Amino acid sequence: MVKPFRTSTRKGSQWGGSTVPETDFVLVQDLRKAFNGHMAVDGVSFNIEKGEIFGLLGPNGAGKTTTIRMMATTLPITGGDVIIGGHSVHRNPAEVRHLIGVCPQELALYLELSALDNLVFFGRMEGLSKAEALEAAMRNLELVGLADRAKHRVAKFSGGMKRRVNLAIALMNKPELLFLDEPTVGVDPQSRNHIFDTIEGLRDQGTTILYTTHYMEEADRLCRRIAVMDAGRVIALDTPRNLKSRLGDPDKVTLEDIFLDLTGRRLRDAG
Repeated sequence: MVKPFRTSTRKGSQWGGSTVPETDFVLVQDLRKAFNGHMAVDGVSFNIEKGEIFGLLGPNGAGKTTTIRMMATTLPITGGDVIIGGHSVHRNPAEVRHLIGVCPQELALYLELSALDNLVFFGRMEGLSKAEALEAAMRNLELVGLADRAKHRVAKFSGGMKRRVNLAIALMNKPELLFLDEPTVGVDPQSRNHIFDTIEGLRDQGTTILYTTHYMEEADRLCRRIAVMDAGRVIALDTPRNLKSRLGDPDKVTLEDIFLDLTGRRLRDAG
């Protein structure tokens, strides 16, 4: 059985055996959220380096979505704070919104519009001029491999193609921090691999990414570090390999093994 990890937000402190560097782009500090007296998020702390893909994992009801909503300024914070690019989510949410892009699990698309028109619409909502929105839309459709389908109606797209349009929309404001919530749910292997390649390309360009998924092999492939949440708290934080080594040979132990060891095998219902 793996013991829960102690975490800290102090610079130069130890996080599951790794020293926190001075290059944090995101600093989550004792974050809390209460609903009707129940602490859905209870003292969550972690950092994300500039250009890092950071995984946030946990069973249903662990507090992941609530944490992300607070970080993305869409849910008021009960206590603590999040610092993104030097700006406080609690005190300066408008400044934070200029720095972030959110790719939700639910598809945020107008099915009767073309892929291009979807991106232009959301670009205009971000304050881009028509010319800027068109340029950004074509650039992002090229990035996700859909430039040749730019003028096709999204209603005719496969599930994987819709996911890629969803990702392209999240990139319209050139975010420095990208939230990816289950970006490969229901997609075919080809689209899944293309999404992976796109994410890794964004990382290589310096984009910071917070990644949530129930597919452990995705987190193992993409994420440099992973935080596991349960019951509103971070119970483990380390690299995938270091996490796996706590149960045995990291070349034989899987991330799913460590996840189940930490959170148990009891079924969790969403909500």
